[in-house]
Amino acid sequence: MKRALISVSNKCGLNEFAKGLHALGYEIISTGGTKRALDEAGIPTIGISEVTKFPEIMDGRVKTLHPAVHGALLCVRDNPEHVRQLSELGIDWIDLVCVNLYPFKETLQKEGVSHAEIIENIDIGGPSMLRSAAKNYRFIPVLCDPNDYETVLHELQEQGETTLATRELLGAKVFRHTARYDAMIADYLTKQTQTKFPESITLTFDKVQDLRYGENPHQQAAFYQNMNPQYSLANAKQLHGKELSYNNIQDGNAALEILKDFEGQCAAVGLKHMNPCGVGVGDTIEAAWDKAYAADPVSIFGGIVAMNGTVEASLAEKLAAIFLEIIIAPAFSEEALAILTKKKNIRLMTLDPSLTPSNTMKLTNVNDGILLQDSDVKLLEESDLCCVTKQIPSAAEMKDLIFAWKVVKHVKSNAIVLVKDSQTVGVGAGQMNRVGAAKIAIEQAKDQAKGSVMGSDAFFPMSDTIEAAAAAGVTAIIQPGGSIKDQASIDACNAHGIAMIFTGIRHFKH
Repeated sequence: MKRALISVSNKCGLNEFAKGLHALGYEIISTGGTKRALDEAGIPTIGISEVTKFPEIMDGRVKTLHPAVHGALLCVRDNPEHVRQLSELGIDWIDLVCVNLYPFKETLQKEGVSHAEIIENIDIGGPSMLRSAAKNYRFIPVLCDPNDYETVLHELQEQGETTLATRELLGAKVFRHTARYDAMIADYLTKQTQTKFPESITLTFDKVQDLRYGENPHQQAAFYQNMNPQYSLANAKQLHGKELSYNNIQDGNAALEILKDFEGQCAAVGLKHMNPCGVGVGDTIEAAWDKAYAADPVSIFGGIVAMNGTVEASLAEKLAAIFLEIIIAPAFSEEALAILTKKKNIRLMTLDPSLTPSNTMKLTNVNDGILLQDSDVKLLEESDLCCVTKQIPSAAEMKDLIFAWKVVKHVKSNAIVLVKDSQTVGVGAGQMNRVGAAKIAIEQAKDQAKGSVMGSDAFFPMSDTIEAAAAAGVTAIIQPGGSIKDQASIDACNAHGIAMIFTGIRHFKH
């Protein structure tokens, strides 16, 4: 008689799978709550203690860590010496293993959970059994995912055993599963010890979906998310439209990053190719969108829109009048949905604004490595601001300067942003020199540049950007300061009657 060892926390599909094995003549070994569930379902089982001849001890912490279990799992069945030793020791083979682990992730996410409860949900015996059986996949099918029950049962029913190819796939999944489990535990304990940059890191993400392609059609891609439900595109709900593309996800993420910095204000962001083409703040979300759209009605074509207020019918009419890839908002009214869903391909997404902003470490991959740094979540405080010119910004100018600073932080370096009346009027992004970025922003702003304020993500290495700003009619500037030639820029501002604020903070974005 073949034997199956079943010990699962997730009991989805358990009874059907166990009944199928029993019908095929398998004797089922089980433990704890799994045994009770199977017994209640009328499926015959034997307890693990009957196999080990040793009682479960320490509240069940030790029950399967025994040679009678691991010898049965690790025996190489075409090795005569292994078989002889197993026979001499009176250990019977285990022919199938079905194990999934204590709910560590779910425990972490419980409100008010204690450290002691989290530690108690670190599974020891489960990963050990999975790893032993997966190492010996040539002989033993090992299941850690209920989604695989049907495949294994079908093969056993049709041909009496699983194929080597299936066992190999299952074994690989097990090692991904246990690696993910250990990575979550390591991450939790690393954070507990406040170790920011440990000697090694293991990252784990769960697949959200396969993508049609990557940045370009010849590149394959998939989307993964981490385990925490936070204010991010990974946790948005899609209501309508085609599946997200790789570039959609990149752009949607960038738009939400900007939106987070306008908490407490009605804000709308238009974004294209990872850079904002228009950002607006208003008394209502529709007024904010009007400003964001007016900032650059050309570049928004085929872009991404993110806003932090409900989309009502009147706003939906305006959004429907242009070609957009995605609209992200906390909610859409029924009337707005009726209007926007007439457009077949537009993606409509909702994201709960009460979710915690994702301020995790930022990871960037490079060839054969990764870079890891704190996310740039620094916001200005009043103590950061230092006026270095004779001209002092007015209250209205200061409001726009703070607005410009929030936006320029999210623009690819070298970056210059012009703002007027809580609206971007010019964005210069990703240039190799700063005056080039300023010229692009000024050219885009046209007449709106006059009376606007300028934000720069880094200091001015010379006064040429000041001269360009003065010629365009810019009245105030906000920048980090810190150049050895700061005085030249200060002198140029004083000569043109421009107010300039130093923040002492740089916002490079590569």
